[in-house]
Amino acid sequence: MFTLGDVEAALPIVRAAVPPTPQYAWPLLCARVGAEVFVKHENHTPIGAFKLRGGLFYVERLKRERPHIKGIVSATRGNHGQSLAFAAQRAGLAAAIVVPHGNSTEKNAAMRGPRKFPSRAQSAHKRCRGSAPNSSNTAATSTKRAPSER
Repeated sequence: MFTLGDVEAALPIVRAAVPPTPQYAWPLLCARVGAEVFVKHENHTPIGAFKLRGGLFYVERLKRERPHIKGIVSATRGNHGQSLAFAAQRAGLAAAIVVPHGNSTEKNAAMRGPRKFPSRAQSAHKRCRGSAPNSSNTAATSTKRAPSER
């Protein structure tokens, strides 16, 4: 579990890339549920999701603890991959994000970033392991579904 000190230590890392997100009271929603309700608008972050904070902190910690690292590889369907791709790009790392076959083309495009690579997971993995860091080294690759998912 993390402590209040851990959260406070993450703040400058997150604030360097993500401004505070607005939150608003919604009177009709408050009336409906019978309580004061505030809605936090995470769509105002650079990727439109709260996951960005975790990706930024993870990549910063990874680089601090393993400065020789050249890239990261992750398997995901969407916001987590966007978070890691964004954070890796800011940190000058390559990122290979593996997504399931048939994943949302919009999410894939958001994870892919400004540069596209061959859509084979092994190729993307090799790029992260062996290439020099490049701020546009991001790949979103597709994998076929496992037999149990068909």
